[in-house]
Amino acid sequence: MTQTTHPTLAGTLAPAPSFVRDLLLVAGGALLVALFAQAEIPLQPVPITLQTLGVLLVGAALGWKRGFAALALYLVLGAAGLPVFAGGSASIAKFFGPTGGCLLSYPFAAAMIGWLVQRFGLDRNVPGAAAAMLAASVVIYAFGLPWLSAVTGMHGQTLLANGLYPFVLGDALKIGLAALLLPAAWAFARR
Repeated sequence: MTQTTHPTLAGTLAPAPSFVRDLLLVAGGALLVALFAQAEIPLQPVPITLQTLGVLLVGAALGWKRGFAALALYLVLGAAGLPVFAGGSASIAKFFGPTGGCLLSYPFAAAMIGWLVQRFGLDRNVPGAAAAMLAASVVIYAFGLPWLSAVTGMHGQTLLANGLYPFVLGDALKIGLAALLLPAAWAFARR
């Protein structure tokens, strides 16, 4: 039984495989997420940012291995003190605060969407891209909500009111935007 593998958008646009190409793609992915993180609505205890839009796009465009690596690099840069997290923040202390679970989920969410894209080619059409992005968003919440609960002591409706409900509409809009951008990028790449 053979496993179908679909090319990634990045692999299609930059087809010559090399270590340097992969390094540049990973660094570029980390930089894109860092730039998106600077668009912030400062809510407490968790701000609303475009960071997750970057995670979704990077994972889908780079595939599961490079997507994971890009987001792992992003976390290392922030832990090292570079101002890549929301609002230009940084430090290893961010991993122990209310947003730590979300941050730690990013490599896994990028890998999830990258795997779905490579395995099933879901980024070629809007419904498929939206489904893959929804799955990756579930990964972020699966890490983020328990972490937020552990750090703040919030549970039940209080946890949902602070860690889920304020983000649902924004995440739906980000998923919709990314689900439109990816098939459009594929249409451009085919030309």
